[in-house]
Amino acid sequence: MGAAGSSALARLGLPAPQPRPRWLGVAALGLAAVALGAVAWRRARPRRRRRLQQVGTVAELWIYPVKSCKGVSVKAAECTALGLRSGHLRDRFWLVINKEGNMVTARQEPRLVLISLTCEGDTLTLSAAYTKDLRLPIKTPTTNAVHKCRVQGLEIEGRDCGEAAAHWITNFLKTQPYRLVHFEPHMQPRNSHQIEDPFRPTDQIPYSDASPFLILSEASLADLNSRLEKKVKATNFRPNIIISGCGVYAEDSWNELLIGDVELKRVMACSRCILTTVDPDTGVMSRKEPLETLKRRP
Repeated sequence: MGAAGSSALARLGLPAPQPRPRWLGVAALGLAAVALGAVAWRRARPRRRRRLQQVGTVAELWIYPVKSCKGVSVKAAECTALGLRSGHLRDRFWLVINKEGNMVTARQEPRLVLISLTCEGDTLTLSAAYTKDLRLPIKTPTTNAVHKCRVQGLEIEGRDCGEAAAHWITNFLKTQPYRLVHFEPHMQPRNSHQIEDPFRPTDQIPYSDASPFLILSEASLADLNSRLEKKVKATNFRPNIIISGCGVYAEDSWNELLIGDVELKRVMACSRCILTTVDPDTGVMSRKEPLETLKRRP
């Protein structure tokens, strides 16, 4: 969103990552799980012990395994320092690149949003209309090449997912040769602080733009749609956590958020780009809405 309408989506970070992930019910900072129906609280001022104010309920959780492709709706997810995880699915751990190693997103190839993903056992399946499914192993063979990629101007590694994946992506988009790469846990993540100043030098992400989490409220989306001729969906904004039961743009005031045992800190509002104008159902980019209306937010 532009400066006038940035509040419908907030970038979140973890306040103090623990050495290993823990699940709901275990006290941990950011490395527990969030589930649908969990109540969201904010810490009230002044900051004392644990004064909390209920602000809403988690309505939806989304993981986007391949950057710019369709998201996967999950009932519960583990919050890690690098983003949401559900089983083998990690948020934005796969990436489409061009022959120069630069990231390719729906900003350049809008039809990427039409590619859906499922995971069964150790197999990842990519699907798209009128195209035979692509099945890939979750664990990319270590014999595959590791590429030096660039995401938002920063270098990061990615292991090539193979010729079949490259052919499938290239054949679907039909514009130029592309490859699919996978971020592996031993690889060095990018530093969020090098992208956006408000992040700490210790904050890291794999292929996400800048933040490991994005949050959206149903109320803010409803307010936007009340002023749009053609309604948009939450998926236009690609949030990880959708909150219900709060006021319009109430998320502007949520500097610290507790969901279950997960403590999240709001780092900054997320400025919105041309990707929000890509229809998630058709893969067509309008380049106008909802950005034009967001600029006129009352």
